[in-house]
Amino acid sequence: MQKALTQMNVQLANVISDVVGETGQKILRAIVAGERDGQVLGAMKNVRIHASVDEIAKSLQGHWRVEHLFALKQALAAFDFIGTQLAECDQEIEAQLKRLEVHEGDPAKGKKRSRPRNAPKFDLRTQLFKMCGVDLTRIDGIDVTTALAVISETGADMSRFPTEGHFASWLGLCPGTKITGGKVMSGKTKRCANRAAQALRLAAAALRTSQSALGAYFRRLCSRMDKPKAVTAAAHKLARLIYTLLTKGQEYTDQGQDYYEQRYHQRVLRQLAQRAQKLGMKLVPTEQPA
Repeated sequence: MQKALTQMNVQLANVISDVVGETGQKILRAIVAGERDGQVLGAMKNVRIHASVDEIAKSLQGHWRVEHLFALKQALAAFDFIGTQLAECDQEIEAQLKRLEVHEGDPAKGKKRSRPRNAPKFDLRTQLFKMCGVDLTRIDGIDVTTALAVISETGADMSRFPTEGHFASWLGLCPGTKITGGKVMSGKTKRCANRAAQALRLAAAALRTSQSALGAYFRRLCSRMDKPKAVTAAAHKLARLIYTLLTKGQEYTDQGQDYYEQRYHQRVLRQLAQRAQKLGMKLVPTEQPA
């Protein structure tokens, strides 16, 4: 669709970032239907579009060649067909999840999150709760699509993994154990084409701007190692949390960024006190300013 617009010299992308959104689809379908007046097309904009009607009309000043309009029409038809196929996939996924329900009730209300764009149209969060017995989306960074990707690969039964370490190792998120003569030669994680691990890495990378304890943990990792290693370490932590929730049936409660920073501060002080004690010294706190 965007290619057809570019060929017609219609620069709609300069004022509307997403041509498959509500405003973009209204304008494109009106163009295919024969509308050419920029003011009329610009008036179709949604209230969330910051560009004015005149700016949209100016971006729609192009040439309406027949072959390019035909290409746009074909692209819209293909887009509608794919949407129909996705809707059928959503219906089949919902039916399969209902067959796997082993728990009753609904997940507790948590903080409101925006629904991922590629998430199924049905209530996937409730279906996953009835399948697993816990709400994995309460873990910051884990949305419904990530939870579905992990559960579809691992299942809700973690009995085949004796410990959380075995689970993380199966995902390929554990450090390597290449040791020779007591010396660690390499700590690189093993190559593993695991869809669950890939989903957890994407979820870990999304913690960069999170104001939760996990977000503070990820930023702390980024400050002392390169980004790929920090992503893998954070994904490892997410995997351990998922294993704990599925095996113990407990809900995850985020303590917040301040709680993590306070715990980190206490841990640093304790380590410094132990080092000072080994050197025959003692840490003495300074007086706090009034």
